[in-house]
Amino acid sequence: MEPCSTRKLPFSSPVDSDNKATEFHPLSSSTPHMRAFHLAWLSLFACFLSTFSIPPLIPVIRNDLNLSVTDVDTAGIAAFVGSFFSRLAMGPVCDLVGPRIASASLSLITAPVVLATALVSSPTSFILIRFLTGFCLANFVANQFWMSSMFSSSVIGLANGVSAGWANVGAGVAQLVMPLIYSLVKSFNVPENTAWRVIFVVPAAFQALTAILVLVYGQDLPCGNYRYSGKASNKPKENFFKVLFHGLLNYRGWILGLIYGYCFGVEITMDNVIAEYFYYRFGVNLEIAGTIAACFAFTNLFARPTGGVLSDRLAKRFGIRGRLWGLWVVQTVAGLLCVLLGRLNSLGASVAVMCAFSVFVQASSGLTFGIVPFVSKRSMGVISGMTGSGGTLGAIVTQMLLFSGSKFSTQTSISLMGLMMIACTLPVTLIYFRRGGGIFCGTYSFNENSADEDYHLLV
Repeated sequence: MEPCSTRKLPFSSPVDSDNKATEFHPLSSSTPHMRAFHLAWLSLFACFLSTFSIPPLIPVIRNDLNLSVTDVDTAGIAAFVGSFFSRLAMGPVCDLVGPRIASASLSLITAPVVLATALVSSPTSFILIRFLTGFCLANFVANQFWMSSMFSSSVIGLANGVSAGWANVGAGVAQLVMPLIYSLVKSFNVPENTAWRVIFVVPAAFQALTAILVLVYGQDLPCGNYRYSGKASNKPKENFFKVLFHGLLNYRGWILGLIYGYCFGVEITMDNVIAEYFYYRFGVNLEIAGTIAACFAFTNLFARPTGGVLSDRLAKRFGIRGRLWGLWVVQTVAGLLCVLLGRLNSLGASVAVMCAFSVFVQASSGLTFGIVPFVSKRSMGVISGMTGSGGTLGAIVTQMLLFSGSKFSTQTSISLMGLMMIACTLPVTLIYFRRGGGIFCGTYSFNENSADEDYHLLV
């Protein structure tokens, strides 16, 4: 991706030399920066709503389809596998066609899949549908890529955090709303095995609507769409495979992918199991379990943006080292709270610790993507895809190791997941930037014209 800095355009927001906004006002709808923000988070919100519309209905679906515990666990893993492969592919697609086309195309392709949930009739078809709906979450990569294309480094942590944080609330809305819609439909004397099926028209239609809005009103870059970006930059477009391999060879992307696997990966694992956990562990009804699970996701309204703000604030004072230290400390605290959550036997205490845990784990996600835009300018989409897919890979590994089968109780699995978070955050200490340093070491003297320093740190 190349900035369109060769011409200055009139904007309502102050911009830098690349026409990227240097201020972030989430309640504004000014074009093109804030409009892109609102379209990006709303589109991803719809995708989270679609993907997590199934878990709160699992007790009902299990009875209707005669699903075993293994079937449910396999379906949960399948959703994450679909998300992993699609996120990995979405980064290069954004580099190639831009975030607008990438986001809208994915949503339009997967909306019929969400609707097809109403047609499942066997464990195999249920697992397949969960695998395919997992593709929706690749929209996250387009979301973060779009924000990095529109906002300057001074506010990119905040922009990424708010955009993804507000979007992630879609998972909580699904946990809260889907059981209520199900109960409403059932109140009209609709049989249970029909009621849960027909309500999937709601997330499918909403997802398709947001995709159309992105296509009609969206804009890839401050100066226009991707098809014109070659005219807006003096630099020729680089070879696609060169951009791809350059990103894949950047070790920072792999480390951030691992770390993201144990903040966002843990978050979506909890989204997948938390309602069922409270339903069976504490004996609450379906609506109450969904409400408790929604509380976990609703903290995204402020928790992930807070992580982004903290990243930007630390960067202003300590540079990139501040961003790295912030990520390490916050994610470690999240891991400790996760360990504690699995050791509690009281409903009230469990809900309180769960809420605290959700704040820290979601803030960690915001802190992670406060670092991503500074890893590689040339291969930003690839790095975003690697990090984003790392989130779902972490969820796959965690689900397979801890939440599949009967090897561990769910509460024990939650505590073990916290220990994995603490351990997998440690590699952040290995990340080093020549222009910014690392956690334990400062900057290295460098040549400003060095060709290998394509990543730049404007912190």
